[in-house]
This record gives sequence, structure tokens and C-alpha cells, in this order.
Amino acid sequence: MQRQRGEATAEGAAAAAAAAKPEVKLVTGDGGYVLEDVPHVCDYLPDLPTYSNPLQDNPAYSVVKQYFVNPDDTVCQKAIVHKDGPRGNHFRRAGPRQRVFFESDEVHACIVTCGGLCPGLNTVIREIVCGLYDMYGVSRGGYRGFYACNTIDLTPKSVNDIHKRGGTVLGTSRGGHDTMKIVDSIQDRGINQVYVIGGDGTQRGAGVIFEEIRRRGLKVAVAGIPKTIDNDIPVIDRSFGFDTAVEEAQRAINAAHVEAGSAENGIGVVKLMGRHSGFIAHYATLASRDVDCCLIPESPFYLEGEGGLFRYLEKRLKENGHMVIVVAEGAGQKLINETKESMGKDASGNAILLDVGLWLSQKIKEHFKKIKTTINLKYIDPTYMIRAIPSNASDNVYCTLLAHSVVHGAMAGYTGFTVGQRITEKQNKVSITDRMWARLLSSTNQPSFLSKKDVEDAKMEEERTSKFFDGPPPNPKVEEKVASNGNAVK
Repeated sequence: MQRQRGEATAEGAAAAAAAAKPEVKLVTGDGGYVLEDVPHVCDYLPDLPTYSNPLQDNPAYSVVKQYFVNPDDTVCQKAIVHKDGPRGNHFRRAGPRQRVFFESDEVHACIVTCGGLCPGLNTVIREIVCGLYDMYGVSRGGYRGFYACNTIDLTPKSVNDIHKRGGTVLGTSRGGHDTMKIVDSIQDRGINQVYVIGGDGTQRGAGVIFEEIRRRGLKVAVAGIPKTIDNDIPVIDRSFGFDTAVEEAQRAINAAHVEAGSAENGIGVVKLMGRHSGFIAHYATLASRDVDCCLIPESPFYLEGEGGLFRYLEKRLKENGHMVIVVAEGAGQKLINETKESMGKDASGNAILLDVGLWLSQKIKEHFKKIKTTINLKYIDPTYMIRAIPSNASDNVYCTLLAHSVVHGAMAGYTGFTVGQRITEKQNKVSITDRMWARLLSSTNQPSFLSKKDVEDAKMEEERTSKFFDGPPPNPKVEEKVASNGNAVK
């Protein structure tokens, strides 16, 4: 979205989102089965006609057995359940339906990218455009932006090789959300499918847009594609661009390892992305096997005293003569704030974090100077290099699956999906009480730095998060409402 004079701020969008929070659609069944359903255009336009899916006549898909998804197919949230336990929460299965609610020649789509860059953005854009053209025969070009003057047509020819580039060909910015202007523009331009690619804040904004479109009774599908390089969006297994980020982070870690190993008492410090969740630092450390210490926001640490970071650094240098530290950008913020003032917020309403890499490097230098030990410290910050590169092969395939799934969903009449409370109200975080974090500690041989209280707090947070992900208790009124609209699973 392009920021224009007089537009609402990020805080305003957040307030609007809170005011327009939709009620969760729940459908229950035998054995503790709970389906968290998604909205459909028929919920408020019940007399819409349906059409045969053009894919039925596509020779590329005619050989696929059971290509169309059964409307009653769902995906279980938890892969592992106890045989005597409840069946748990389920979600609608993505994929093409036999009947669609948009004819090919009526579709007029708009694609928007918001927030920070992420590997794979251009692949998602390309595959949405090509999916609409190749699978559904859509011939009208799409647009970027909602009310910017510099809109461009998106066709298979114009997006042919953009997946080989980093960044986003549409441009991106933070803030600038004005729901009424956006929906007015959607209505004036005759747009009937809106694809929004962005993080949790962007998806909250998409949710507000969906609510206003529903209020106006417009036949418009709003579909969100979750984007975060930090992998901190809940419910989904991983976000696109994450694999690429972890792979690219290896270059910085390898460089730090070479620098540290080539000097007496060499220390390499690498800062990686991760404001509130340390997944990139966590997985990059596990993949590297050259890291001696990994610091993430979820695991508190302290510098001085027995069991502190400095004692561990002294021990490691004495044993190996060099070491590598990986630190996520959101780690240690409480420690830094004790000595420095906050730097405010950015246009999206996110707190501007103090540079933990520079701060930690300086503190390490001061400590070893104090104990009269010479060190050679090199600090590497590859943040923008990691997020600006093209996606790797794994992420390209994943982006294609996401883009095609979102197109199938919109054509089938689903709307407001990937913008529900489960996506936007909770951030996914590294669990410091599970096996994967234990594997990291085993790999680096670092202490946990956790006090008894930290461990207890972590367990309480795990229990609280589990309750959140287990979903709200069944609501008879909601069940009755869902059953009456014809979309209930029987």
C-alpha cells in the first residue's frame, strides 16, 4: 500500500481491527471434533449462482485422481493425538472445488504486498497471476495497490521471470491503512478478488477490509497470504522465505567462524533477524554446527556472575581459543533498556529495537579488557542481505503451493481467510522447553542461562499457548448460527 497524505496511522488500523473483530465460526462433531470454519461470500449473499470449475476441461489436470477437494475435507491442527483424546481442532482443506462462484471473465484481481521484504514475495505474486490465467482462464489484468495513481497491469508476460529476483516488483511500505478509501477504490475499480501478502499487522488490516466489504454486501473475496521471514505466524507450519533466510544466514556464520578461528581468542558475533521469535537464529545455529552460543528473545540471559554469559565465554575461549555467537535482534532487550532509552515505534506500530549486536559486542570487549585478556572480535550483521535475496528452490515450490491454494479458495467463494483471530492475535515463538531447543543446547554446549523462575515462567507460557491453540470452548449459539447458513460440516 502506498502512504498518502491524510491516511490513517497503524494505530488507527489496529483500533479499527479490534472494533471489527469477527466472531469465530465453529462447527462441532463427534469425538471432540471442532472445525474452525472460514467466511464465505454466500454468508451475506445467499443467492449467488455457481459455475463449473474450468479446471475440469484442463488436460493438465484431467489425469489427476480426485483433483477436486471434497467440501467436507478438513485438516487436523495437531499431527499427534492420543487415541483416547479428543479429535481436536480442524481447518478447511485448501484446494480446488468442483463449483466456483466467479466466472473467468468477471474476475478482476488486485494484489498488495505490505511490510518488510521477504524471499519469495515475487514468486507468490507471479503464481497468483499465472494461476488465475492458466488454471481459471482469467484474462483481465490485475492491479497493484488500492488507490495509488501508479497502478500497473499484471499479466503472465509481465511477471514471467520475477521469481528470480529478490524484493517485490509491486513495492511495499508500512502504515497508510485507510479502510474506507481502500474499499471505495475496490468498489470503484470493480475489483472482486483482493490478495493481501503481509505479516500479522497486514492480515489484521485485511480483516478490517473484509468486514467493511461484508457490511456493504459486495461480491469480493479477500484472501490473505501470511508473510514473515521470522516464521512467527501461528497455526501454519512455516512461512515462505524462512528456509531461504536460514540457508543464507549460513554464509554469515561461516564467515564469522573463519574470522574467529584465524585469530587468537577470536570471537565472531552474528546478528540475525527475529524481533520476538528466534527461529532464524535457532535453525541457522542447528544447521551450522559451528556456533558456540545462540541468544534468542524467548530465552532470557544475563552477563555477569556464575552461570552468566561472560563466564561461559571465558571458559569456551580457554578450551577452544575461538568461538561464534549468534544473537537474534530481539534478544536481551530488557538488559539493553536498563542502560539506554527506548527508540519509539515505526510506521507499523512495532517497537524500534536497540541494536543488540553492537551492544553485546561492546559489552564483551569491555569485560575482557577489564580482566586483562586480549580478544579479536568481529561483528557481522547480514540482516538486509538475508531478506533481499531471491527464494531458494524449496521456498519457490512452497510459494507456488500457497499462491495456487489462495486462488482456489477465492474462486470457490471463500473470503476473509488467513486473517482470522488464530493468525493475527498470537505470535509463534521458539519453545525453550521442547526437544528442538534441547538439540540446540546439545549442539552448542552452552548453558541455558535460565533461572528456576525463568523455567517456571516458560512452562506457564507453554500451557497458556496450548490452551490458545486448542481453541475456544464450543459455543452453542455459534454452532446453531453456522448450521443454519448451509456451510456446516455434516
